[in-house]
Amino acid sequence: MASIYQSIEMLSKEKGIDPKIVLDAVKDAMLAAARKHFHSQEDLIADLNENTGSIQIYTVKRVVEAVEDPAKEISLTAAKKIDEAAEIGSEIREAKPTEMLGRISAQTAKQVILQKVREAERDSVFSEFQGRQGELVNCAIKRLELQDYIVEMGKTEARLPKKEQSRVENFSAGDRVRCVIKGVERGGKNSGVLVSRAVPELVMRLFEQEVPEIYDGTVSIRACAREAGERTKIAVFSRDRDVDSVGACVGMKGMRVQSIIRELRGEKIDIIEYSDDPVQYVTKALSPAKVSRVTIVDPVEKHMEVVVDDLQLSLAIGKRGQNVRLAAKLIGWKIDIKSEEEKRREVESRMADMVISGAPVSVLIDHGLAEAIVETLVGAGIGTVERLGSMTPEELEAIPEIDEEVVSRIQSSVVSFYGQYQENEPSEEVVPSTAEGVEDAIDATAAEDSSARDFAEADAPAAFENIETGVLELDLATHEAALLEETDEGEVLDLGRVEGLSAAPSTLRTTAESEEAAQTDESDTMKKTE
Repeated sequence: MASIYQSIEMLSKEKGIDPKIVLDAVKDAMLAAARKHFHSQEDLIADLNENTGSIQIYTVKRVVEAVEDPAKEISLTAAKKIDEAAEIGSEIREAKPTEMLGRISAQTAKQVILQKVREAERDSVFSEFQGRQGELVNCAIKRLELQDYIVEMGKTEARLPKKEQSRVENFSAGDRVRCVIKGVERGGKNSGVLVSRAVPELVMRLFEQEVPEIYDGTVSIRACAREAGERTKIAVFSRDRDVDSVGACVGMKGMRVQSIIRELRGEKIDIIEYSDDPVQYVTKALSPAKVSRVTIVDPVEKHMEVVVDDLQLSLAIGKRGQNVRLAAKLIGWKIDIKSEEEKRREVESRMADMVISGAPVSVLIDHGLAEAIVETLVGAGIGTVERLGSMTPEELEAIPEIDEEVVSRIQSSVVSFYGQYQENEPSEEVVPSTAEGVEDAIDATAAEDSSARDFAEADAPAAFENIETGVLELDLATHEAALLEETDEGEVLDLGRVEGLSAAPSTLRTTAESEEAAQTDESDTMKKTE
């Protein structure tokens, strides 16, 4: 027992906890072992003897005049035998022998000590790492427990769960890795520090280490979205106009970003420039796809619609929707991606829905149909006049409360409804079908022509008053004799083929032209006589 105090000091240094915490744990263990051994209801306490370095167990009793509970009270006479300074109301401590505590009691004390030390160690780790979430730390793989890695961070062990690992990474014992502190669990089965290699903060911390402009604040990381092992999108912004934020992160010949890609085992990284305009932001976030146009559907709920070319649709969505999913996480908006063809069909569908399919049945009330009948038709699912007009009387009579009389009323109303459109249509010309009708039509046409001619003569311009007529008769007389001589008996003379007749109207020929034609004909006649 003399070496207990030295053992406590060694354990405290090894675990990095306060020696007083370990000492209290040892005292609690001794008390638990003593209660289990003595099977007593007495009040026991444990105390460290600094001179010998041993821990002693004591029974505490109160001094009273009349003892009612021997386990917790003692008379004044008995107390004087132990301590002469005892008095009524004071407490007397009586030592208990610890040499008789056997193997079982020692095992119980050991378990209690280990439990108390573990609790103290968890509290120490929690207080140390609770404010370091998101910090990048260097770790060494210690062992593999099921699918979780146990890593060492100095004197502290941390857990790298399966869900916080990249699917393309495999480690062996002794490998050095860089992780991000995700959190600290104080109690439970997996209590302790949890580290991760799948969170976006890992990429952000790596960029802060590799890019000096980010470290000094010239370039800031505004957002980061990641699917571990597949692809990462990171948005950066430069506070200096002369510094290119994307170029600073990429580095000369891509050296800076390539070192991060190697650390992440070949994970693809898209670096885009941050913008306060959500339209420009989403256009860059969906790269490498080219966006045709962006529509803000709901700015409050942060919902937008993106239209891309038909050939760019698969590229914008990405493999299993990865590209658009990361873009939505990056900008914090809900994104609906559609192709030009899909948008066109959607617009056509909306326009078709806006077109009225027919007149409602209620318009028949204005054409004499009772309102009760209209309600009956609507209740039967007949909403338009077109639908009603296409139904047979048998179909209408199959509807409850509709009989032959009601069907007749419905037909009259429908005829009246369509009749209003026929009255507005222009009347068509009626073709006579009988002999009397044809004669009447001819007489009416002749009367119209006579009226038109009288009107033309009354309103003829003065310029045509001196034009002489009769040239046509002269032309016919001149050529008729010659044609009759050449025509056989029984043949019909076609005046339309008479040569020499002018195509122009004879009424437009001048008097001089008529005289000249007459003189020419006389000369020809005289020559034939001679």
